[in-house]
Amino acid sequence: MLIFLALLAFAGIVLTYVQLPKFGKKPSGSRLERVKQSPNYRQGKFQNLSHTPDLTEGVGYLEVIQQFLFSKQTRTRPEGPLPSIKTDLHTLRPEENVLVWFGHSSYFMQLDGKRILVDPVLSGAASPLRFTTPSFDGADVFAVDDIPDIDFLFISHDHWDHLDHQTIVQLKPRVKQVISGLGTGAHLERWGYDPSKVIEKDWNESIALGDGFTAYTVPARHFSGRGFTRNQAIWTSFVLQSPTMRIYIGGDSGYDTHFAEIGATHGPFDLAILECGQYDKSWKYIHMMPEEVPLAALDLRAKRLLPVHWAKFKIANHPWDEPIIRALAANESIGIPLIHPMIGEKVDLRDEEQVFVKWWMERV
Repeated sequence: MLIFLALLAFAGIVLTYVQLPKFGKKPSGSRLERVKQSPNYRQGKFQNLSHTPDLTEGVGYLEVIQQFLFSKQTRTRPEGPLPSIKTDLHTLRPEENVLVWFGHSSYFMQLDGKRILVDPVLSGAASPLRFTTPSFDGADVFAVDDIPDIDFLFISHDHWDHLDHQTIVQLKPRVKQVISGLGTGAHLERWGYDPSKVIEKDWNESIALGDGFTAYTVPARHFSGRGFTRNQAIWTSFVLQSPTMRIYIGGDSGYDTHFAEIGATHGPFDLAILECGQYDKSWKYIHMMPEEVPLAALDLRAKRLLPVHWAKFKIANHPWDEPIIRALAANESIGIPLIHPMIGEKVDLRDEEQVFVKWWMERV
């Protein structure tokens, strides 16, 4: 009886905890009706284009938990602080066309006079329990105060390492427009965003942003959810067309035929930004292995490739620098210019000959 009461009390605590604002909100009302009308929403949830198991065939959840908790882990965090360059985003010249990576999947772009921010996580953690995913030493170079007014904020999906409650709330006064997948706006509205500033789209829709800018929401192969219920908001990647450049904003995705389809429809791209990290053979369908990243860039018909989703958080058991090492090795036979800036270093979006050092070799 005592055990039952203890379990009941624990369940009550958990249920109360997941009602906190940081967990966001599921779609409801007219938003839910729109979600239900999506051709990608079936059997009560959004679906991938291809059959996408959570885990690789033959792998069980208990096995994954045991491996994550008890297997020997080597160099999953850097031994010392990561090197960085603190670019002053407030003083960029208007004519500069640059990208500044904040680590993991967060980055800033200034392109053709517009300021763009993607999946910003600047709070120092990537989960509701902060102690489970603290950022690497030296990775938190930028805080919200370092971010200038933003014309377009892109949110690829609602996972904690892409949609950070603390960061998003603090950014609210300086964000002019949010572009996200269908359903994600429910979180933003709960956090105080004006619905008129949030554009939600299903896959394969376009958004005219003015001044020669157009965004397209295109498929990814992943999943969504911040609590116990998955896939109530769609995960997406984006095509960003400016007056002079075309950039692929990848979000999270396993490898599949959608990359080639996007490349055929929207390519070629001046730059493809693709996830490269937090992978494991046990969940190979929802995150690319490093060797697949250059293949995806080739499918997209990209002129340059920027691998992200690494160098800030430990979410998988691979060595922290293995993603870039393996991606570079795999790219040798493909030959797409692969760029690897330090956190905070300016990437010149016009300079296809820009050279970057292998900075991770200093932090083994």
